[in-house]
Amino acid sequence: MRLDFIRPLYERHGPYASVYVGALTGPERETHWHSMRDRLADQADKATLDALDEAALAPAAGRALFAAHGDVALAESLAEAPHELVSWSPLPHLTPMLMARGENVPHIRVIVDHAGAEVTVFGGGSPRRAIVHADTWPLQKTAQGGWSQKRYERAVEETWEQNAVAVAHEIDEQVRRIGAELVLVAGEPKSRSYLLHHLGTKSADRVLMVEHGSRSDHGQFEKDVEKALDDWIERRRAELRERHAETGGPVGVAAVAHALREGRVHAVLTPGELPRRIWIGGGGTQLATDAGELRRWGVDEPIQERADSALARAAAMTDAELWFNGDVPDVAAVLRY
Repeated sequence: MRLDFIRPLYERHGPYASVYVGALTGPERETHWHSMRDRLADQADKATLDALDEAALAPAAGRALFAAHGDVALAESLAEAPHELVSWSPLPHLTPMLMARGENVPHIRVIVDHAGAEVTVFGGGSPRRAIVHADTWPLQKTAQGGWSQKRYERAVEETWEQNAVAVAHEIDEQVRRIGAELVLVAGEPKSRSYLLHHLGTKSADRVLMVEHGSRSDHGQFEKDVEKALDDWIERRRAELRERHAETGGPVGVAAVAHALREGRVHAVLTPGELPRRIWIGGGGTQLATDAGELRRWGVDEPIQERADSALARAAAMTDAELWFNGDVPDVAAVLRY
């Protein structure tokens, strides 16, 4: 999981109110929120509590809210109701939200035909859909015969290819912009062939052809895409686990924290929540299991925080991935070098 979307949380210093609310009817939600607000009242400032009021009462299956200094810095809707909790801590308590959110793979969904394509981008914000085409005539071959038949057919195929070139250009740009891991392509076979021929190397290496799908019928396409994403995630999780085993990467909070401080971590593998306390400073990579170690790194007054919250911040601030993996007994790291 890439953590770009939580990085803005660390642009401001805490403490943070972290609130997880479940799916309730209006009156029940209001009652629950007031109870949760009361539990925060002796710690959080009134401006932060007031900022949470509206966000906490918004209808959703579940909500994860993180606020500080009178602002809601992140409000995430969850597909399932979370275990309700509130906390007031130096860093936002993100792990329950990250686990509920699941692995978020930046990817592009493409349904291509002779007229162009429908391109939907998942990554770098809310999904964005666009219709791409270059030319609209001529699009269809005919059986009219005559001396102009072959010339007309060539013109039709040139139109198909020009549309594929326009689609390829859009995909290349989006792959570059969001760092897409996958480009999932369905649609008319000839147009798919043209598209693959004109994609840049980086995009072509990420293409996975999906059997079903047309612009008029998305049903089976969406199912095929979700399965392809699940399969990719499992392969990626297994690859990282094997790479860690082969290279003898760090294991345990102390060793992983040290590697994160040095900016050497490609991915953090964690079994889940890590509530044990460690020491942190104000900087994104200032974390250690020993307060004296942080003082030697120039932190005057280390404070204690949950290990998972500190590791998530350090991973986000060093562009490391975070993967939940039930097969690792303790937090581990796959190194860049």
